[in-house]
Amino acid sequence: MSTLRVTAEVLTVHEHPDADALELAQVGLYRAVVAKGAYRTGEAAVYIPEQSVLPAALIEELGLTGRLAGGKSDRVKAVRLRGELSQGIVCRPRALADVDLVRAAADGTDFAERLGITKWVPPIPPTMSGDVEAASDLLPWVDVENIQRYPDILTPGEPVVLTEKLHGSACLLTYVADEKRVYVSSKGFGSKSLALKEDPRNLYWRAVRGHGVAEAAAVLADRLGARRVGIFGEVFGAGVQDLTYGADGRRESLGYAVFDVSADIGQAVRWLDPAEVVELLGGKLPLVPAVYEGPYDVSRVLELASGRETMSGRELHLREGVVVRPAGERYSAVTGGRAIAKAVSPAYLTRKGGTEYE
Repeated sequence: MSTLRVTAEVLTVHEHPDADALELAQVGLYRAVVAKGAYRTGEAAVYIPEQSVLPAALIEELGLTGRLAGGKSDRVKAVRLRGELSQGIVCRPRALADVDLVRAAADGTDFAERLGITKWVPPIPPTMSGDVEAASDLLPWVDVENIQRYPDILTPGEPVVLTEKLHGSACLLTYVADEKRVYVSSKGFGSKSLALKEDPRNLYWRAVRGHGVAEAAAVLADRLGARRVGIFGEVFGAGVQDLTYGADGRRESLGYAVFDVSADIGQAVRWLDPAEVVELLGGKLPLVPAVYEGPYDVSRVLELASGRETMSGRELHLREGVVVRPAGERYSAVTGGRAIAKAVSPAYLTRKGGTEYE
């Protein structure tokens, strides 16, 4: 999940191909449908991204009462308006009438708190919850930004690997070698350094035990000489989310696939390169499918985000998207963290009856 930032952005405005009264305001590689004439190319406005939860007063001010997503009609979600995908909201709230938005865009000022906007937190079903305990040794997962908001996270032409993004629930496992201790957590609990106590009914523990993840982590720690190893996998199947990949999350056949690995070696945590993950864990644990290896081209990434999934081997349903990272793990000055990003399929974003749990 990406971080929430509500920022001022300098816009590029395009014609709407199928509506005389509408236009498309571009932010990064996102486009949001706006009223014709409301904005001009080169002007600045506030961009409220998807998964933002808006306060009632702002919703009313923007004329969006009853038109947003969620049980309270307060969540921003991608929609199609007259055939064009609209992602996020472009606006100039009254609360920022005294703000120089062009300067704020240059400074990267975040207006989320000032506008009372918060990030939507998916609900946690009982099978994904449980009793927790403090786990200071837990290796955390990181927020992954959307390539459409930050296309310069990666450099054109640099070698990258694209893996399929699965619609399930992230399972965090940390193996502490000197204690032979295993911590298992979800993305939400893990962000608070909390681990789930072992419970045979818990989704994540069933996946860890059913696929031998802890045993693979122990072998990996020994091979790398690591004090801790973090294995990050997606748990999926019927009963987890609406896209199942042919697995059943309610049975022993629940799906699991590793999408990232970190290791604490010599008091420094590093993320393994994609090729290292395949070399060290391929054949031992299921891995998310790689869909492309080659030079980075953002248009190619966006193209591959759509289509049919390959995890099931049968193209059972649409693809959620892809995750892109360098062939060699590196830092990105654009985000101040890992050079890693995601691209999400428009068909996935606008599908009907989809589930969005943690």
